[in-house]
Amino acid sequence: MDWLDNLFSLAQQWVFETVLEPVMFALHLGHLLEDGYAATGWLLVGGVQILFLVAVIGPLQRWRPVEAVTDRRAVRTDLLYTLIHRLGLFRVALFFTVQPMFDRLFGSLRVAGFGTAQLDQFWPGVTELPIVSFAIYLVVFDFAGYWIHRAQHRLNWWWSLHSLHHSQRQLTMWSDNRNHLLDDLLRDSLLVLLAKLIGVAPGQFVALVAITQLSESLQHANLRLGFGAVGDRLWISPRFHRAHHAIGVGHENDGAGPVLVHGRSPALGGHNFGVLLPWWDILFGTASFEPNYQGTGVRDQVEQGRDYGRGFWSQQWLGLKRLTGKA
Repeated sequence: MDWLDNLFSLAQQWVFETVLEPVMFALHLGHLLEDGYAATGWLLVGGVQILFLVAVIGPLQRWRPVEAVTDRRAVRTDLLYTLIHRLGLFRVALFFTVQPMFDRLFGSLRVAGFGTAQLDQFWPGVTELPIVSFAIYLVVFDFAGYWIHRAQHRLNWWWSLHSLHHSQRQLTMWSDNRNHLLDDLLRDSLLVLLAKLIGVAPGQFVALVAITQLSESLQHANLRLGFGAVGDRLWISPRFHRAHHAIGVGHENDGAGPVLVHGRSPALGGHNFGVLLPWWDILFGTASFEPNYQGTGVRDQVEQGRDYGRGFWSQQWLGLKRLTGKA
């Protein structure tokens, strides 16, 4: 894969030197060139992802849709969220706000004599292999992502923000990034802290994020697709994740869901919280392998007409009001 890494590095350097570096000097931001170079990498990764969505997942949606998409305005809003996140705008904001705090924190810890763990050094000669170390970090991040997702549903204040993600009544490949910015800030901050604690290299972190985002875009697609009895237990499919978005099954935390799922009471806070791997849902009893494709949304949105907003700014504002108990 060295040729691919070299190709990406050349493209990143060209875009940075041709486009971003002159702009940063013009804006007197020359002291932030290192951050700007990193942001260029995220921009390229996001561009490749969007091309993949349009060229591959888009045709799949048209081939086997779950339902006819009628609310085009909602899809356009989701597209805006995707562009903000995948083209690096949100991550650039993190670079200028949260990242400096993390750098100071871990710098102080190193000065005090506290180092970070290096999981790829756990078994010298084996875990140092790039493919092995990447697999280890992927599993660790997915385990953390599962519990973060459980918290997003279990903690009422966090659910007041995360419920925006579930308010999309017609899922498409653009729906993954439909989140409140505070929700994203908290989740991404926890994952960045984890990356620093266990010693993930910057290149591996970018690859982990890119693979996760592409898989989540596929999971949210308007696509009638499962991976079979075995495949659905190895990697999360669109069918498996759609159950998580199903009204009254996947994410209700008010105790008003269906009485039984596979003959037992629904798990507290819902089902199918896994990010990439369904293993944690199976292990902790939150997996649901129902074969049907149910309607998506939030119960109070459907039954009581609660407003979650139509456009980007109204959705963000209403999320803040829910957080403060004013909506």
